[in-house]
Amino acid sequence: MKEKRLIITIGRQYGSGGSEIGTKLAKELGFGFYDKNILRMNADKSGIKESYFHLADERAGNKLLYRIVASLTPEQKLPSFGSDLISADNLFRFQSEVIKKLAAEENCVILGRCADYVLDGTEGLVRIFLYADMDARIRRITEKGYYEPKDVKKNIKRVDRERREYHLYYTGKDWESPENYDLMLNTGSLGIENCISVIKHYLETQGYSGFPAFTRS
Repeated sequence: MKEKRLIITIGRQYGSGGSEIGTKLAKELGFGFYDKNILRMNADKSGIKESYFHLADERAGNKLLYRIVASLTPEQKLPSFGSDLISADNLFRFQSEVIKKLAAEENCVILGRCADYVLDGTEGLVRIFLYADMDARIRRITEKGYYEPKDVKKNIKRVDRERREYHLYYTGKDWESPENYDLMLNTGSLGIENCISVIKHYLETQGYSGFPAFTRS
């Protein structure tokens, strides 16, 4: 089968194992993996302190403005070096430019950050969404020790809400809608390794067979 250009974007519910799956998949494919390191690239590109990007990371911008102008798509504008330098919308524009540059230069796996929308129409784009039942996500986040056990569930709901609002604000689309993705997987029932196997099998069926993960098998 012919080798194709390949950019994989991964949307994920909090606690569904998106980072682990993305990291392992990228390693097996021989691709770069981009998550929060995109924030560092943004900071290097724009000269804006990285802390500002973390504050705006996957959180909606001006919600009032979104309600007034439902069709707002800030990434279509060029980044500004003016008075709105560190606004959430401007940071998103810088981030989107970095994502587009990555996709133009190499095969890669990108986690979150509306990359599926930013790269819409890009040749070789495969959009994946990962989800799991609440009990499975509670177990995963509890094991990581990020929060007190009693606070895990409410923080899962909080992060999901922030990601949902972020995606809606910048894309005008429902974050968890199947129509936005090529493949949706339940990591709670499949497990991490099986999810990676399913993704690789899907890629093979689509003609993406010229990468290390396939030539080794």
